[in-house]
Amino acid sequence: MIKEAIFHKSDIPFAYPLNENQLKIVLRTAVFDVDRVYVLYKDRYDWLGKFKIKPMVLAHTNELFDYYETTLELNKKFVYFFYLVAEGGEKLYYTEAGFYKKRPENQFWGFFHYPYIGEKDVFFAPEWTSDCMVYQIFPERFNNGDKSNDPENVKPWGEKPTADSFFGGDLQGIIDKIDYLKDLGINAIYLTPIFLSHSTHKYDTTDYYTIDPHFGDTQKARELVQKCHDNGIKVIFDAVFNHCGYDFFAFQDVIKNGKKSKYWDWFNIYEWPIKTHPKPSYEAFADTVWRMPKLMTKNPEVQKYLLEVAEYWIKEVDIDGWRLDVANEIDHHFWRKFREVVKAAKPEAIIVGEVWHDASPWLRGDQFDSVMNYPFRNAVVDFFAKRKISASRFNTMITEQLMRHMDSVNRVMFNLIGSHDTERFLTLANGMVARMKLALVFQFTFVGIPYIYYGDEVGMVGDYDPDCRRCMIWEEEKQNKSIFNFYKKLISIRRENEELKYGSFCTLYAIGRVFAFKREYKGKSIIVLLNNSSKQEVIFLNEAEGKEDILKMKELKRSGNLLYLQPNSAYILK
Repeated sequence: MIKEAIFHKSDIPFAYPLNENQLKIVLRTAVFDVDRVYVLYKDRYDWLGKFKIKPMVLAHTNELFDYYETTLELNKKFVYFFYLVAEGGEKLYYTEAGFYKKRPENQFWGFFHYPYIGEKDVFFAPEWTSDCMVYQIFPERFNNGDKSNDPENVKPWGEKPTADSFFGGDLQGIIDKIDYLKDLGINAIYLTPIFLSHSTHKYDTTDYYTIDPHFGDTQKARELVQKCHDNGIKVIFDAVFNHCGYDFFAFQDVIKNGKKSKYWDWFNIYEWPIKTHPKPSYEAFADTVWRMPKLMTKNPEVQKYLLEVAEYWIKEVDIDGWRLDVANEIDHHFWRKFREVVKAAKPEAIIVGEVWHDASPWLRGDQFDSVMNYPFRNAVVDFFAKRKISASRFNTMITEQLMRHMDSVNRVMFNLIGSHDTERFLTLANGMVARMKLALVFQFTFVGIPYIYYGDEVGMVGDYDPDCRRCMIWEEEKQNKSIFNFYKKLISIRRENEELKYGSFCTLYAIGRVFAFKREYKGKSIIVLLNNSSKQEVIFLNEAEGKEDILKMKELKRSGNLLYLQPNSAYILK
């Protein structure tokens, strides 16, 4: 056995509680290296009792590793170790202290311990997220519902945007389109910032307690949330707490008073008087964006101010959660406090971080519920839009994502294929709708929350910011109805099948450009098979891990041990 690949630790994501008496256990080994794995376990204070033994199931396989899983059930306290058998007959015991040829003695130390399942250590996402489909709105470009609050020099709707062009989108515009959103089938919207700011994007906040007047006011925000709730739609606001705007009152006080300002320590000032060019004389977002001074969240006064903002909007307009901008550049200590405040104000509020890389440090149950799943997007873009990786590589990428987190976290990840910070998916796919539809099938049948960037559902295109922030297309003759109806069909399939909300995920086939997997829950399963190729592909059934499952797909053309898949085809079988 390849010992270097064998790994476990008594911590997330290799050991974590499902409830007060159940412990999920994961063991990693080299791919195709081990034939059978068992876990031996007992109550850690049952000094003289015998270890129980339970076989582990091979749950995931990729190019490098196999992952074995099982769930142990005892009264809160666990001690355990592993017994591995290779195909050639080699046997090995694996404990916290290392590897042994002979079974370790029945002693207290040296084994893996999960000392106690505390109630607060069990992570549960908000209950409503299990049936969630999120729709992201960039308010300035979604719909102009009230022309009386338009900015000066507003551009004609639909003109190609620049970084500083305004088109007049507002909260009334969103209210006017709630029936459209309901018809599409989504049940949650996430709004990019709507607080007072001079920019089109509002990520440089001037006043966290004031809705930008070009969008509306607090009463209009309250009306939007209420009407969304009346139609079964949750509302998530954007919290920009890593930095503020240059015109934020505290920073303006520093500009005026220097070290005499009581807000001096709210920022990291290198030099005063303040300079913005050629480089800011203070710490700013991305070091150079002078309009966005970085806030020092280690400062108790900054913490108090921002936490009160988070609580205020939940209580004032009844929002259902926060999306956290640049979340990975703020200290964990602040986010733990943030979670306590938000969950106290509304236990079912969701907390979603913006983290573009491995977000596991923030997803241990003490900070965020979820993140915008950019690693998911990267894999989907590379496989479906650009077709530059194989199904095997794609499987490795998504498997490693799943294995970074608890199952309950994976089920609430925001699985996006595009956002206001990325190129439109259809643009990356060179306008090939068939590729986008295959990606959508995967997005809506994979583990996690499907996430729609406004306009994708009608075939909008756009390059990198600001082009990806074009005005929403409302003229029906300009909308791609084929894509719109495809979204509606997938949303319906997702909503009607518990397997897609709660089920386990298992790859059945990942060779060439063909990818197949199974979602299973309470004895029911759904099989998804994708031919991500513009030509007919052939599956050799003897190479498929899920041969028996794939054979259930009666609609597939078969000849002996060969299965023929049509170009750019997707099959979903209950």
